[in-house]
Amino acid sequence: MSKAVLITGASGGIGLALVKAAADKGYTVFAGVRGETPALAGQANVRQVTFDVTDPDAVAAAAKQVERDVSDRGLAAVINNAGVIVRGPVELVPPAELRRQFEVNTYGPAFVTQAFLPLLRTGGGRVINISAPTARQPMPFLAALSGSKAALAAMSQALRMELATWGIPVVLVEPSSTATEIFDKADDAARAALALADPGRVALYTAHLAAVGKAMAAQKPGQVEPVVRTVLAALEARRPRRLYVAPGDARLVGLLTHLPAGLRERLVTGTLGLAGG
Repeated sequence: MSKAVLITGASGGIGLALVKAAADKGYTVFAGVRGETPALAGQANVRQVTFDVTDPDAVAAAAKQVERDVSDRGLAAVINNAGVIVRGPVELVPPAELRRQFEVNTYGPAFVTQAFLPLLRTGGGRVINISAPTARQPMPFLAALSGSKAALAAMSQALRMELATWGIPVVLVEPSSTATEIFDKADDAARAALALADPGRVALYTAHLAAVGKAMAAQKPGQVEPVVRTVLAALEARRPRRLYVAPGDARLVGLLTHLPAGLRERLVTGTLGLAGG
């Protein structure tokens, strides 16, 4: 029988492309989605599992469902891909949005890993957590995202040591900027948050937000395929590395981390048009 994997956040973007690529390679893919996804309907080797990663009870129920389907072969991998991006100055991020950022990006992978670990033990599988370059180099106006992914990275490192007894690798994958709908959703949420914020405080950041928006618009996000290939490499490696970085700007951000903090911050703010702001 084919090896089975669980992939969360499978309804679009990297997750959807990854589900299709893994299924094409012969894996039985349990696609974690919040609602039925037409794009996955009828896909060979794909079974949709409906649950919200922020709901521990729903995650536990999904694990029971998958357990019934995989029987005694377990899972070859759990790929925690579900994620959101919350943009904006920390001063103006609504509390509900800040909570949502950490609930999806940090708590979600923890809940999923907890529930599915028995199946990974059975299947001799591994945990693959999708991180972000901002985990290693935080970015202004992406503090919530940076914090949530840095927490995920730290949790993954601790979990790797905890699971070493059972030979369960825990791997981080950092995608580069990718042309997916997650950024459009982030922009919409940021605009909605600013519309509800104190106009006086918003005015303090008008020039900064305009500069960052201009700098971001000049960047050209890459295609999803290099990210998918990177995740598949982490999935299929006999002895996976601790960290896989996809081709693109993620590798450039990694280089920044070797520079002195002051110089690094000047380069980041200068690139975003914030120097002297």
